[in-house]
Amino acid sequence: MPKTKIQTKSFPKAPALRYLIGPSFILIGLGLGSGEIILWPYLSSNYGMGIIWAAVLGVSFQFFMNMEIERYALVKGESVFVGFNRMWKGLPYWFIITSFLGFAWPGMSAASAVLIGKIFGIESNTHYIAIALLIITGLLFTLGPSLYKIVEAFQKWIILISVPFIAVITIILARAADWFALGRGLVGIGDGYTFVPEGIAVAVFLSAFAYAGAGGNLNLAQSLYIKDKGYGMGKYAGKIKSIVTGKSHAQVSAESKVKFEMNESNIANFKIWWKRINTEHALVFWFTGAFTMIMLAFLSYITAHKGAGIAEGIDFILLESDMISLSLAPIIGIIFLFVGGVMLLSTQIGVFEACSRIIVENIAIRRESSGKKYNMSKMFYFILWMFIIFGIIVMLLGFNEPRALIVLGAVINAFAMLVHLVLTYILNHRELEKAFQPIWWRKLIIFAEIAFFAIFSGIVFWDRLM
Repeated sequence: MPKTKIQTKSFPKAPALRYLIGPSFILIGLGLGSGEIILWPYLSSNYGMGIIWAAVLGVSFQFFMNMEIERYALVKGESVFVGFNRMWKGLPYWFIITSFLGFAWPGMSAASAVLIGKIFGIESNTHYIAIALLIITGLLFTLGPSLYKIVEAFQKWIILISVPFIAVITIILARAADWFALGRGLVGIGDGYTFVPEGIAVAVFLSAFAYAGAGGNLNLAQSLYIKDKGYGMGKYAGKIKSIVTGKSHAQVSAESKVKFEMNESNIANFKIWWKRINTEHALVFWFTGAFTMIMLAFLSYITAHKGAGIAEGIDFILLESDMISLSLAPIIGIIFLFVGGVMLLSTQIGVFEACSRIIVENIAIRRESSGKKYNMSKMFYFILWMFIIFGIIVMLLGFNEPRALIVLGAVINAFAMLVHLVLTYILNHRELEKAFQPIWWRKLIIFAEIAFFAIFSGIVFWDRLM
């Protein structure tokens, strides 16, 4: 395949902030069903609010992590995976394998089915509900004309409706003593412990920390989303279309075919973009993510802390619903279950969608390198349905315990985050001009994150081996 000539374009001017809102909604939506709904509320219901500081630290870590990923895509107009491939040809295979191993487990859809089944009085064989929901949402993505627009709208509306609903319930139910416990928890002071409670499973704690936001390779999907949104040099990139209703014949290249000159005008445009996308990500991802995790964990603490059976599975969510029904009204408890079920389902299909994009991107990169023909749209939908079919098989085989499936994936993903943190740092220093590289204090934060995930991953693996 002959190489496409690289065109020189100007670095686009940044639009107003209100037009940039979108990609961060997708990324925070990818974390709603794991960290926000399941893991942090589970920990607060069992150990109190003294661990909530870690949720805030975790989402703060991911904010800076995501911005380094966005930095590359903004300047290059291509995903970080293209840059990783230039570093070493074997890396695409690493991302294909770890994206599947970390996120193929249908823990969120299994949990969603439990909550929705509870509404209709179905307490057994709820995995059939999960299977039906996966198929319906898979069809939604397949039939939509523009993949990015569907995902953005889907996650945006779920967040805009669910987060205020949860916040209002929490504020109504909270007492003065509860608010005091929350304030202490934000600085790491719990009931009889400081920072980490005695007896907590290290794997579960690391899982919650890794899922304080998106987690694993999902953070890298941000470079795909901002490219599709047309951020920076992504304005010139192709978009994935539906194979049913879109222009499936259109070739979408993984690698950027444009560049810009190093001049004052282009550098100034980059700086405006950088300031505005930091603001967008801080408002949508960091603030909304931290607020949602705190409210959901706080609500779990208020309604289920020290309750019977909360150490098993996701029974603490059912107890939350019962307590909300008793304290407010039965219909509110039912709505809570429905909102939780929809958030979990949206996360599951969002995770499958993001991982499918990651896998397809890396397959396309290798096929481009070898000169083979491919169609990214067709490959994407094939991989998406492979995820859905694998999830169905897992549930039919009887692996239906949601929290166990989520923790299994999270431990894998915590190590995957360590790997891509290191790779992204190296990539930005190899590929980007000095004017576009991170300043010293951002570098220090990334070094701190690398050290944290290295230490905790080592502890978890040692714990499992011993």
